[in-house]
This record gives sequence, structure tokens and C-alpha cells, in this order.
Amino acid sequence: MKVMKFGGTSVGKPERMQQVAKLITTGQDSKIVVLSALSGTTNTLVSIGDALAKGDKHQAKQTIEELENHYRAFIKTLLKKEATLKKAEAILSEHFDFLNIILKISFNEALNKDILAQGELMSTKLFSAYLEENGIDHALLPALDFMQIDANDEPYFDAIRVKLNRILHQHADKKLFVTQGYICRNAKGEVDNLKRGGSDYTASLIAAAVNAEVCEIWTDIDGMHNNDPRVVKTTIPVVQLSFEEAAELAYFGAKILHPTCIWPAQQEKVPVKLLNTMQPDAPGTTITQEAGSVGVKAVAAKDGIIAIKIKSSRMLLAYGFLRKIFEVFEKYKTAIDMVTTSEVAVSVTIDNATHLAQILKELEPFGTVVADKDQTIVSIVGNQIAQTPLVLMKLFDALAEVPVRMVSYGGSSHNISVLVPSANKVQTLQLLNKGVFGLE
Repeated sequence: MKVMKFGGTSVGKPERMQQVAKLITTGQDSKIVVLSALSGTTNTLVSIGDALAKGDKHQAKQTIEELENHYRAFIKTLLKKEATLKKAEAILSEHFDFLNIILKISFNEALNKDILAQGELMSTKLFSAYLEENGIDHALLPALDFMQIDANDEPYFDAIRVKLNRILHQHADKKLFVTQGYICRNAKGEVDNLKRGGSDYTASLIAAAVNAEVCEIWTDIDGMHNNDPRVVKTTIPVVQLSFEEAAELAYFGAKILHPTCIWPAQQEKVPVKLLNTMQPDAPGTTITQEAGSVGVKAVAAKDGIIAIKIKSSRMLLAYGFLRKIFEVFEKYKTAIDMVTTSEVAVSVTIDNATHLAQILKELEPFGTVVADKDQTIVSIVGNQIAQTPLVLMKLFDALAEVPVRMVSYGGSSHNISVLVPSANKVQTLQLLNKGVFGLE
């Protein structure tokens, strides 16, 4: 069994959805195909929910109409036969009738989750109609029948495994299955979701649940690159990464892969491949237990970072000081990315400003507290880079012109991270591309 996930850009246009159909019908192995919503749909659904939350039903209705017009035009290009076109029109009517009904009822967060689910539901049903039109035998598996999260919003993996395998057994005569990414049911049985990047998570959870031979993540770029191609002229794809390296890159900003995607596949040792829908013959990147080589593989940047420095002479030799500091962040469920300490100060970084004011206030009794916003973590990731000769020399020689705020080194054998002002992010990535990888 192979799991193939296609993101929004891979199904965002009729011709791309048709290309996906060709990709999934190549070869004789069984496949579970996980689809995201059409590109731009989830953002539009978010804006509809935002408008309703503000009580602006006029704006919500206008946005719904614009989205429906887009989908009506989409199916006219996607489908050719009258019977399947009528089926697709009925599908759209069902979902847009729902979106219009919500304009007349009280808005709440549970309803908002229902709104956000419409994108994946529509994309998979329309794709199923296209497969049917072309005589491609398959089964449409509703993710809401097996994808489940618990009371802590974590995947209920045992239940997912049991329910999914039971459903697959009921379709023993099929070799091709289509399902939704992102959406799930919560502990109350309500429609919910796996948050941003959730389609990657869905694919990885499914791959682990069925012990797939591979989990393929298809996007619009040929694998993980050594640097951000949006800001660096010359980048190269990374052929192989370990799960640990990939997790570091995903967490610290590599956009091609969501951080949550790694864990389920890693637990069941299912290889993950990052492939390009537009260039299906490109080798892409393979993620396995083995790193394949040592040394620096890639850099990634994570924006929106806040650095918090607590300075106090009372910290000197005071056991329990760090514990008290960390308890403040734990209280407000705010994760810490980087930590550096000296005899009189500790600096930490966070990427969530929701409770920043409360955190700063509770830290004040410990000393002088300073918060610097608009910071970026740039991470240099590879296998055993801490033991690789000259890595540190190349790194700091390359960044001689950059005002580095913090350095994290030694906590992981796969990662060296530096904190720089966000205004210096592009400069930092470009200098590292030249100084560490020898690329302009």
C-alpha cells in the first residue's frame, strides 16, 4: 500500500487535478490518495468565519458567492460529460447551501470547524467525479469516519488504525482510495481539524496506520532544498534526510513539510518522499531512518520569534532559578524554542505572542526583563554537524556581518541555530548559502 498526498496547488486548477489522476493510476500497487482543498479555499473559508464572528453577514455572503462562482467555473473545465457535470453541480449545491444556511444561524467555534471542513470535502468529491467520468475504479473514504483526535487535540492513533483498516477491509475489491486531509472528528464527535499543515499529518497517520511501503507528499517543488528558493538564487534539492533532520528543518521553517508529518511515519518506519507534481520524474527527497551522509544538509528560517532576556545578579549559583522561569511559560502553554544562559542572565525565544504581556509581568520579580520582537531563528541542519570539521568556522565566518542575537549549539547533533533580527533574515540565508554550501 502506498499513500499519496497532494496539496492545494497540486489540485488547484482543473488541469492539475487531471495530472494527479494520471499520477495515481500509474503502477499496480494499492494507493490511498489524500487531497487538500483547492488552493486558496481554506484561506477563503477562514475569512468567511472571521466575517461571521464579527457579525458582518454581508461580507460573508459576498465571499461565499465569489467562492461558489470559482468552483462552478472549475467543474466546467474539469468535467466533460453531462452526467458527471450534473453530479458535480449537485455536490457544489449541497456544500454552498450549507454555507448560505449558516448566515441565518448563530455563529460559534463548532460551526466554524464545519465551515473549514468544506474545502477538503468538495475537492475529494469533485476529484471522485472526475475519476468516475474516466472509468477509474476507486472508493471515496470519508475521513470523518476514521480520523479522530482526543480531548487533548492529539490524534487517537489506535482508533484511527482500527477504524481505517476495518473500512479498507470492507472495500477489499478496490485498489484505489481517495480521502480528505486536514479534517477529523474530536473527542465529542464534532467535526474538527488537524490545524494548518494537517493534510501532511493525515497522510502520515494513514501511512502509519496501514503500515504503508511509502508516504509520498506531492507539492509544487522538487523535494526539500538546501535553502529557501524564494530568497536565494541558487539552491539544490537534498536527496536524503533522516527523520530527525527532516523534523528539525520542518520545525524551523522549511515550508514544504509540516513538522507534525514526521512523527507518525517515523514511529512505524514508513519512508516519506517529497515529490513535485509538476516534475513527477524528479527524484525529490527521501526521508528514512538513515541520514545517508554526514555534514550540513540545509538551512531553514522561522519568523515571528520573540526573544526574552531575564537579567538578575541573584541568579548566580541559585538552583531552581531556571525551573521558576520555565514554569511561567508552562503556565501559559507557551513553547520555548531556544535557550541560552550566563551567570547573570537567561535568554529564551518563543513564537507565540498570545500571552506575552502576562508572561513578561510574571517574569518581572526575577529581574530586569527585555523582550525583542521581529526576530528570526535560522537553523543549520545536518547529520552529526557538531562533529563535522570546519562547520562552526564556516558558519561564523559567513555571518561576520550579521548581528547575531543568540546561538544554540550542542543541544542536538543535527542542528545549530542562530537568532537574528528579521530584517537580516534574507542576508543571513544568502551568506550561509555562499559560505557553507559554496553556492551564490
